[in-house]
Amino acid sequence: MKLLPLLALAVLLIMQGCAATFTLSSSTDDPAGSETLLSSTGHKKFKTKTPWCVRRTVLRGGKQEGVELLTIDNGNLSIRVIPTRGMGILDVRKGDVRLGWDSPVKEVVHPSFVNLESRGGLGWLEGFNEWMVRCGLEFAGHPGEDEFVINPGDTATMDLTLHGKIQNVPASNWEVLVDPKPPYRIRVRGTVYEKFFYGPKLKLLAEVSTVPGSDSFRISDTVTNEGAFPQEFQLIYHGNYGSSILEANATVLTPTKSVTPMNAHAGGAIGNWDTYAGPTKGFIEEVYLFEPIADVDGKAHAVLRNAKGDLATSLSWNLTELPYLTVWKNTSASEDGYVTGIEPATGYPFNRKVERKFGRVPKLAPGESRSFTLDYGIHTGAKAVKALADKVSAIQGETPVKGTRIRA
Repeated sequence: MKLLPLLALAVLLIMQGCAATFTLSSSTDDPAGSETLLSSTGHKKFKTKTPWCVRRTVLRGGKQEGVELLTIDNGNLSIRVIPTRGMGILDVRKGDVRLGWDSPVKEVVHPSFVNLESRGGLGWLEGFNEWMVRCGLEFAGHPGEDEFVINPGDTATMDLTLHGKIQNVPASNWEVLVDPKPPYRIRVRGTVYEKFFYGPKLKLLAEVSTVPGSDSFRISDTVTNEGAFPQEFQLIYHGNYGSSILEANATVLTPTKSVTPMNAHAGGAIGNWDTYAGPTKGFIEEVYLFEPIADVDGKAHAVLRNAKGDLATSLSWNLTELPYLTVWKNTSASEDGYVTGIEPATGYPFNRKVERKFGRVPKLAPGESRSFTLDYGIHTGAKAVKALADKVSAIQGETPVKGTRIRA
């Protein structure tokens, strides 16, 4: 790939007042074997106080051979996006603070090494180590048998695999865009397709963005049905936290109408749904299902707070776009993957046939699109973390929580 013409074009666009666009790669290019640096750091046009850059790296060796990483460094946060794995996010760092987890899967696994059907449909776990994983698009949640529509009025059965396919589909194209006006938001955007004959024709336009120097970042996605018939879809934003913030007596806070245990172990521990244990050998996962309460702007919120109360990460999203929330507690031994999931979604992670029964499988008309926006932040200091907890308490107000009480 020839980078100098791209950089020259970017400078020209900046001078003309247009968004700067760097096309990093596409499915027609051959970037193998290269490590490149794309940087607009310090350009006078942007007048940013904090230098920023976007880097591209091709990984080598083992199961990560050929995987591409795009690193957005806004001068404060460093965000590593994986176009090869459905535009997922490997991790986010702010100094010593890391959003991510220490999975037993150490490499960033190329999808070609993942067999989704292995171990009874659990093969998705062979590559599972990212901070943010999108689950979907045709289906998400638990593996098992379900029906699919070949043509209207013509159905067949299929075996669904865990959490769908989109995380193991490489992006067909991706680019970096820089807004031409303050605050000069930096955007990494990619297109991922989940299409096949006699099947879904779904397109995911996935974007990760941040403002130079900020403590926050955003995921902005659009899912489109490019087929001629209505199409079901499911989408879970499976955020995974296991380092820096998660620890014994860490807590999760979220305004909610109800807390429902998804499995028996969660039912037995529902009184402590919001509090975490330290790494525990032999711990069996606990999963809780929530009906979030929105604030006056229609936003739902979740916060993961450390035990001392001086470090937290926050998440907010539009409740009409993603009406449901799942919290997955997996505080097993560190060697086995000490992690919790905070997961806004179009539904809960049951098998699709269960979700359909309860009306939680949305459908797109031909040509229809739906958009999803999630905002994340990292917060340091007792004062800032207390403000987050107070906000959750204020939204909760006097609304009782069915299932157990909420603490903030």
